[in-house]
Amino acid sequence: MIDHSFDAANAILHIRPKGPLSQADFSTLAKSVDPHIEKAGALAGLVIELAGFPGWENLGAMAAHFRFVRDHHRQIKKVAVVTDSPLAKLAENLGSHFVAAEIKRFPAGGLESAKQWILERT
Repeated sequence: MIDHSFDAANAILHIRPKGPLSQADFSTLAKSVDPHIEKAGALAGLVIELAGFPGWENLGAMAAHFRFVRDHHRQIKKVAVVTDSPLAKLAENLGSHFVAAEIKRFPAGGLESAKQWILERT
Protein backbone atom coordinates (compact mmCIF):
# COMPACT_ATOMS: atom_id res chain seq x y z
CA MET A 1 0.00 0.00 0.00
CA ILE A 2 1.29 3.44 -0.95
CA ASP A 3 0.14 6.64 0.69
CA HIS A 4 0.81 9.54 -1.67
CA SER A 5 0.25 13.22 -2.28
CA PHE A 6 0.89 15.36 -5.34
CA ASP A 7 2.01 18.97 -5.04
CA ALA A 8 0.86 20.22 -8.44
CA ALA A 9 2.19 23.75 -7.84
CA ASN A 10 5.75 22.41 -7.52
CA ALA A 11 5.24 19.22 -9.58
CA ILE A 12 6.43 16.92 -6.77
CA LEU A 13 4.96 13.47 -6.14
CA HIS A 14 5.48 12.35 -2.53
CA ILE A 15 5.02 8.66 -1.79
CA ARG A 16 5.11 6.80 1.51
CA PRO A 17 4.94 3.00 1.20
CA LYS A 18 3.00 1.64 4.19
CA GLY A 19 2.83 -2.04 3.34
CA PRO A 20 3.33 -4.48 0.47
CA LEU A 21 2.90 -2.69 -2.86
CA SER A 22 -0.08 -3.61 -5.03
CA GLN A 23 -0.95 -3.29 -8.71
CA ALA A 24 -3.66 -0.78 -7.77
CA ASP A 25 -1.05 1.44 -6.08
CA PHE A 26 0.71 2.07 -9.39
CA SER A 27 -2.53 2.63 -11.27
CA THR A 28 -3.52 5.23 -8.66
CA LEU A 29 -0.11 6.94 -8.88
CA ALA A 30 -0.34 7.12 -12.68
CA LYS A 31 -3.83 8.65 -12.48
CA SER A 32 -2.48 11.27 -10.07
CA VAL A 33 0.48 12.41 -12.17
CA ASP A 34 -0.23 11.55 -15.80
CA PRO A 35 -2.53 14.56 -16.40
CA HIS A 36 0.18 16.89 -15.10
CA ILE A 37 2.86 15.19 -17.20
CA GLU A 38 0.67 15.44 -20.31
CA LYS A 39 0.13 19.15 -19.65
CA ALA A 40 3.60 20.20 -18.39
CA GLY A 41 5.84 17.53 -19.87
CA ALA A 42 7.49 16.39 -16.63
CA LEU A 43 7.55 16.30 -12.86
CA ALA A 44 10.20 18.26 -10.97
CA GLY A 45 10.63 15.31 -8.70
CA LEU A 46 9.57 12.31 -6.70
CA VAL A 47 10.07 12.00 -2.95
CA ILE A 48 10.09 8.44 -1.62
CA GLU A 49 9.84 8.43 2.17
CA LEU A 50 10.21 5.01 3.77
CA ALA A 51 11.64 3.10 6.71
CA GLY A 52 12.44 0.07 4.54
CA PHE A 53 11.23 -1.56 1.34
CA PRO A 54 7.90 -3.28 2.08
CA GLY A 55 7.97 -5.69 -0.87
CA TRP A 56 5.13 -6.50 -3.26
CA GLU A 57 1.82 -8.28 -2.74
CA ASN A 58 2.51 -10.58 -5.70
CA LEU A 59 4.31 -10.86 -9.03
CA GLY A 60 1.64 -8.76 -10.73
CA ALA A 61 2.40 -5.91 -8.33
CA MET A 62 6.12 -6.23 -9.03
CA ALA A 63 5.44 -6.11 -12.78
CA ALA A 64 3.18 -3.05 -12.33
CA HIS A 65 5.99 -1.35 -10.36
CA PHE A 66 8.53 -1.99 -13.11
CA ARG A 67 6.06 -0.78 -15.79
CA PHE A 68 5.40 2.41 -13.82
CA VAL A 69 9.15 3.10 -13.58
CA ARG A 70 9.66 2.29 -17.27
CA ASP A 71 6.77 4.52 -18.35
CA HIS A 72 7.59 7.49 -16.09
CA HIS A 73 11.33 7.68 -15.38
CA ARG A 74 12.05 10.01 -18.30
CA GLN A 75 9.41 12.46 -17.07
CA ILE A 76 10.80 12.77 -13.54
CA LYS A 77 13.85 15.01 -13.16
CA LYS A 78 14.92 14.17 -9.60
CA VAL A 79 14.22 11.38 -7.10
CA ALA A 80 14.82 12.01 -3.39
CA VAL A 81 14.86 8.93 -1.17
CA VAL A 82 14.24 9.85 2.48
CA THR A 83 15.28 6.95 4.70
CA ASP A 84 17.85 5.60 7.11
CA SER A 85 17.64 2.12 5.59
CA PRO A 86 21.10 0.75 4.70
CA LEU A 87 19.64 -0.58 1.43
CA ALA A 88 19.03 2.99 0.25
CA LYS A 89 22.65 3.50 -0.79
CA LEU A 90 22.53 0.34 -2.89
CA ALA A 91 19.22 1.44 -4.44
CA GLU A 92 20.68 4.89 -5.15
CA ASN A 93 23.67 3.38 -6.97
CA LEU A 94 21.69 0.75 -8.89
CA GLY A 95 18.82 3.09 -9.74
CA SER A 96 21.12 5.61 -11.36
CA HIS A 97 21.89 2.99 -14.04
CA PHE A 98 18.25 2.36 -14.90
CA VAL A 99 16.44 5.69 -14.63
CA ALA A 100 17.00 9.06 -16.25
CA ALA A 101 16.35 11.00 -13.04
CA GLU A 102 19.06 12.25 -10.71
CA ILE A 103 18.79 10.28 -7.43
CA LYS A 104 19.85 11.47 -3.99
CA ARG A 105 19.39 9.97 -0.53
CA PHE A 106 18.40 12.01 2.52
CA PRO A 107 18.30 10.82 6.14
CA ALA A 108 14.96 10.11 7.83
CA GLY A 109 13.55 13.43 8.95
CA GLY A 110 15.10 15.18 5.94
CA LEU A 111 11.87 15.64 4.01
CA GLU A 112 12.13 19.43 3.73
CA SER A 113 15.75 19.20 2.56
CA ALA A 114 14.70 16.66 -0.05
CA LYS A 115 11.95 18.94 -1.37
CA GLN A 116 14.32 21.91 -1.49
CA TRP A 117 16.87 19.87 -3.45
CA ILE A 118 14.20 18.93 -5.99
CA LEU A 119 13.26 22.60 -6.43
CA GLU A 120 16.88 23.72 -7.00
CA ARG A 121 17.74 24.45 -10.60
CA THR A 122 20.43 22.19 -12.03
